Amino acid sequence: MWVRSDLDSRGRADSIKRPRPNKPVMTEASGSGCLPDDVDRVRAALIEWYEADHREYPWRETTDPYPILVSEVMSQQTQLDRVVDAWADFLDRWPIVEDLAAADRADVVGFWTDHSLGYNNRAKYLHEAAREVRDEHGGQFPRDPDDLQELMGVGPYTANAVASFAFDNGDAVVDTNVRRVLYRAFGVPDEDDAFERIAGQLMPDGESRVWNNAIMELGGVACMKTPACDGAACPWRKWCDAYETGDFTAPDVPTQPDFEGSRRQFRGRVISVLGDANELPLDDLGPRVRVDYVPDGDGEGSREWLRELVSDLEADGLVELDTRDGDAVVRLQ
Repeated sequence: MWVRSDLDSRGRADSIKRPRPNKPVMTEASGSGCLPDDVDRVRAALIEWYEADHREYPWRETTDPYPILVSEVMSQQTQLDRVVDAWADFLDRWPIVEDLAAADRADVVGFWTDHSLGYNNRAKYLHEAAREVRDEHGGQFPRDPDDLQELMGVGPYTANAVASFAFDNGDAVVDTNVRRVLYRAFGVPDEDDAFERIAGQLMPDGESRVWNNAIMELGGVACMKTPACDGAACPWRKWCDAYETGDFTAPDVPTQPDFEGSRRQFRGRVISVLGDANELPLDDLGPRVRVDYVPDGDGEGSREWLRELVSDLEADGLVELDTRDGDAVVRLQ
C-alpha cells in the first residue's frame, strides 16, 4: 500500500523517509538509466492528470502559431498570469500576423514598454519575424523547429515550443520547471545533456503538444520551488525520489539581475518617454529618464551615459539620434 506524506501547514511534503516496498526499480534495462521500467505508466499518469485539470491559459486553446509565438516571447521575462492581459491586448490590436507585420515598429515597442514585458529588443524581433512570415513564407509559419529558428529572434527553445503547441511537431521542452521535475523525480544529473536526453526519452512519440504542456504544468503547480505534492495530487509520487526521501533540492538556476535601476529599466524609460513626446533633445530626455540626471556629471546619470544608452538603442533599430542646431535630438525609429 502506498503511504502518502504528512504535510505541513502549507501542504508541503515532510522530510521523513517513507517506506515504499513496491517502488518500481530503475535500471539500465529500459535504456534510460534514470527512468523506471514501467515508463509507459509514468507517461500515462502525467497525461491523465493534466487532462483532468490544468490552468486555462488562452494560448493553450489554439493551434495558431502566431498567438502561440506571441505568448512564448512575452513569457520569456514575464509571469504567465501577467502575460494573459498583455497577450489579449496585443492580439486585439494586431489580430493576425499580417497586421503585426504592417504595424509601425515604434507602436509595437511602445506597447511592449507600456505593458512592462521586458527587453524591448524582443518586441523588435517579434515584429521583424512577422514581416519574415509575411514576405518570405506567404503568411504561413514554418512547421519544423529548425525552420522556425530562421525567423528573427526565435531561438531553439521558442522554435521548439511553437512547433510543439501549434503543430504537435516538437521535441521535449526543457525549461527551469522541467529540470526541477526531472531532477527531483528521477535523480537526473544537473547537466544540460542529461536533462535533454531523459526528457526526450520520456516524451511519447508524436505527442509533444500535450506532453510538453503537461510536464510544464507539473512543474508549475505541483513540483514548484516549495512543492505541493499531495495538495496538487502529483501523479508521479509513486516514482518520485524526492517524495520518498523528503529531499526536495532543486537544480541550480542562474539568478536574474535586479530590474530596478538596471540598464534594461532605463532603456525602457527612454522608449516610453519618446512614445509620448515623439522626439526630444538629449538633455530634455535625460531628467525624464532618471531624476538624478546631471548633464555635465561623470558616470551613470551623465550626458555621456545617456548618449551611450541611446546609441545602444539606435544600434538595435529602436531610436534615431540626430544633431540639430548643435544639439543631439532623439526620436523613435
